[in-house]
Amino acid sequence: MPKTNILAVLIIFCACQSAPVDQPAEQVAETQEVTPEYFLDTENTHNKFSRSIPPTLTVPSGAVVEVYTKEASDGQFSPESTVEDVLTLDFEPIHPLTGPVYVEGAEVGDVLAVTLHKIELGEFGWSAVTPGFGFLADEFTEPFLHTYTFEEGQTYATLPSGARIKLAPFPGVMGVAPATDSLLSTIPPRTNGGNMDDPHLVEGTTVYFPVLVEGALFSIGDTHAAQGLGEVCGTAIEAPMRIVYEVNVVKDKPYLIEPQYETDSYYAVTGFATTIDEAARKATRYMIDYMSYEHSLDRTEAYVLASLAANLHIAETVDVPHMLVTMHLPKSTF
Repeated sequence: MPKTNILAVLIIFCACQSAPVDQPAEQVAETQEVTPEYFLDTENTHNKFSRSIPPTLTVPSGAVVEVYTKEASDGQFSPESTVEDVLTLDFEPIHPLTGPVYVEGAEVGDVLAVTLHKIELGEFGWSAVTPGFGFLADEFTEPFLHTYTFEEGQTYATLPSGARIKLAPFPGVMGVAPATDSLLSTIPPRTNGGNMDDPHLVEGTTVYFPVLVEGALFSIGDTHAAQGLGEVCGTAIEAPMRIVYEVNVVKDKPYLIEPQYETDSYYAVTGFATTIDEAARKATRYMIDYMSYEHSLDRTEAYVLASLAANLHIAETVDVPHMLVTMHLPKSTF
């Protein structure tokens, strides 16, 4: 092999070895041991977003809350379900959310910080292809269902082929109430959060939501045992869970228009739209806003830094035409 070719191979090899790998399951921050002070079970659920839904719990800022969530079908699937059950799936009960939780002191214009301290997997899960739903719904028209059972300490799930999926549980839907009395579907992501389906939102992550109504009215659900970025077939491994989270009212993030989040290693923004292009443009603008406000960067330099150090991710495509794109900036940048 000529020397020039060897050098090219070495450069490519070194670049691949040193490039950061963004794996949601590996980015879990060390979680803090906390004791829940407030509790909600699965009798306290709803599946719409609206300020007209009354709170099931009122807590102060700084409260630690333990909640249980249902799986996304709201009991329509069980470990004994078969593929025939997919054809009778009713979408009306989809996304039962535990809450809403009223947070004292949360006012319109504030930000609600939700720290995910503990996420524990339930005993079973399921994945499906539902005809007419999914990113490639026109190509995959036959139903599919696979169910899973989980034991304590289990770290992988297995598909019928034997393919293994690392478990990394997270809530697919989190959000505050929008400023409307209308009962909005939970299916698309919105300014209030909603169905973000971002597998980076694991234990140790703090998620920031713009407060749109008094008390915020926070809800959580659609919990996933594992999911790739995009959730392209329409489902993750849908599973019930136990979650311990902490809520804090934040007064100093005026640039936050749509949800943002952080771990020990990076800060992230989100942008939703009806095209990937516009969602990516929004996420880029929000990252520039963040760097300009929090790190006093000139907007042009922030734009350049976003190009040099930040990473765009397609978090969710399945709720066609609604898309969610995120941008991550390593904290080591500053």
